[in-house]
Amino acid sequence: MKQTTDKIIINELVIPCIIGVFEHERKEKQNVILTIELAIDTQKAGKTDNLEDTVSYSDIAHEITEMVSNSQFKLLEKFADEVAIICLKDKRIKQVKVHVEKPKALKQAASAAIEIIRDNE
Repeated sequence: MKQTTDKIIINELVIPCIIGVFEHERKEKQNVILTIELAIDTQKAGKTDNLEDTVSYSDIAHEITEMVSNSQFKLLEKFADEVAIICLKDKRIKQVKVHVEKPKALKQAASAAIEIIRDNE
């Protein structure tokens, strides 16, 4: 089977949410920054120019934003995993890479981050 190398990428989606294990982090929402790479065969959409032949990055971003805005997380790991679950509901997506940054998580760094890769089985 041919390896899918096409990707749909959502770059630096900023979403406010409650995230963190410390009390001061759980008082008000803070921004997280998401970059999501969706491995999908885009050849058909490239030929037809039809949205139905691909994955709508707008729909994915909206669903993720809704879930995150209405949730609370302690760990970036859980946050990233929940995002991956949403993406992989569409079986056309063969793999997802989720990169989550939490700005100002460390005084000495611009951000702390996690990156996970999950496959659709």
